[in-house]
This record gives sequence, structure tokens and C-alpha cells, in this order.
Amino acid sequence: MTSGPFEVSDETPVYVISVAAELSGMHPQTRRAYDRLGLVSPGRSSGRGRRYSLHDILVLRQVQRLSQEDGVNLSGIKLILELEAELEASRQVIAEMNAQLAQLRAELESTRAVAARLAGLVRNRAAGAELVPVRNLGGAAPRAASAEPGAADSPAIPSTDNNPAFTESS
Repeated sequence: MTSGPFEVSDETPVYVISVAAELSGMHPQTRRAYDRLGLVSPGRSSGRGRRYSLHDILVLRQVQRLSQEDGVNLSGIKLILELEAELEASRQVIAEMNAQLAQLRAELESTRAVAARLAGLVRNRAAGAELVPVRNLGGAAPRAASAEPGAADSPAIPSTDNNPAFTESS
């Protein structure tokens, strides 16, 4: 996904530490301590100041909830966050693989349809029909009849009406 210079996503680091601390409900010093521990890794501005994304703020809230409400220590929180990131990456890979599988299934169905059509043509060829039947669409002149006796009694162009290899979509 490409974004223009004025488009902001949940991953775009835009909040300074004081705003991030207020939005996450924690003191800026606590926020800095979490940075040092690697629980949240904010982006940096050109002046090297920390900039937090909405995603970072949501992680901060999760860290605070795990610590205060659930009693998880910071090492446990770090492990939980790493496992959640790994799970999300795995879900992304599964989604991509499912999309590829759906595409491959569609291609397989298309290939099977072509194979069935070709098999019908080969069967008809064995029965004496032309391998590539030519249709007379009304405006085209029919082929000249062969010089064989009785050829004038049969049509110059094989009929595709009863041919299972040809359907309305042909």
C-alpha cells in the first residue's frame, strides 16, 4: 500500500512523548522506561525526538493493563508482546497462502475445463471430425466441397451443435 505525504496510518509515528503518555494514561518517565526495556519502539523525528504511533499507544495501554490489572511482570509482558507479534505475522502468512491457494484452485479449474475441451476434440477427431472445427457464422462463405463422391451430400463445415466440446461460451 502506498501512501501520500499527508496520509496517516495507525503505524505512522506522530505523537510526542507527552501526548503519547497522556493518551496511554501513564507518566512520561514510565513510558521512557518501557522504551529502554524494548516493550515499545517509537519512531524518531529528524531531531531524534521520540514519535509514537496509534499502534504504539495501544501497546502501551496493553502493557499497563497486563502490569496493573493482571499482575504480569515486565519480562512476561515482553514475552507476551513478542508472541503476539509472531502470531500476527503467522496470520498474515496464512492469509497470503489462502489467497494463493484460491488463485491456484481457480487456475486448476480453468486448466481442467481446457483439458476436458481438448479431450472432446480428440475424441471427435478419432470419430472423423476435424481437430479444429470451423463455424459458419452466416456471413462467411462455406469451404469448397471435396471431390470425393457423396461429399456434396454432407456439409462442408462440421456441425458443432451436437459436439460436447463446444458450448455457448466457445
